[in-house]
Amino acid sequence: MDILYMDKDIIVCVKPPKVLSTDEPGGLPELLRRELGEEKADVRTVHRLDRATSGLMVLARNASAASELSRQIREEGIGKEYLAVVHGDCPDRGSMQDLMYRDKARKMSFVTDRLGKGVQEALLEYETLKRKDGMSLVRVRLYTGRTHQIRCQFASRGLPLVGERKYAPPEDDCPLALFSHALGFKHPGTGELLAFSKQPPEEYPWTM
Repeated sequence: MDILYMDKDIIVCVKPPKVLSTDEPGGLPELLRRELGEEKADVRTVHRLDRATSGLMVLARNASAASELSRQIREEGIGKEYLAVVHGDCPDRGSMQDLMYRDKARKMSFVTDRLGKGVQEALLEYETLKRKDGMSLVRVRLYTGRTHQIRCQFASRGLPLVGERKYAPPEDDCPLALFSHALGFKHPGTGELLAFSKQPPEEYPWTM
């Protein structure tokens, strides 16, 4: 496990792709307990990344820290930025504001133009950092945390992520090119503002 920071209240680490964020067999909390050599260590998920998404996460190490981090997420939001590689020529910068519906039976999200049960606002901003060979590297800042939000919103505009298998026909034999690269929040114990960043792995398509 790649652990960037740890104290008695929190752990900041990199979630590998294909690992669940939640506390279940094979999930991130279990992997961290193994890394710490403490089977019964208190490690709690307070926010999530999709199974296919990798990158920075903060987890709580006690009930008090979990409660305060959850409050921040609910009331203030925490600073989260992602890097993604998409197919297509993405505009230099912009925002995406949509209504999104989550179909729990199909485990997919959809952009819709109708209000209704299960429909929520989805908002993000992006900046294109580089273009090459029909792909664009983009930096994304989330303002809402809807399930599969980045994947769904970019695909709905004809810009599916490289490695996408759910919101576009599979074209690439590589993991999903979506990485949580920056994370900022207040320490749940001290109130100190903490900021962390991490670059994506040295593999395709990031090496492009």
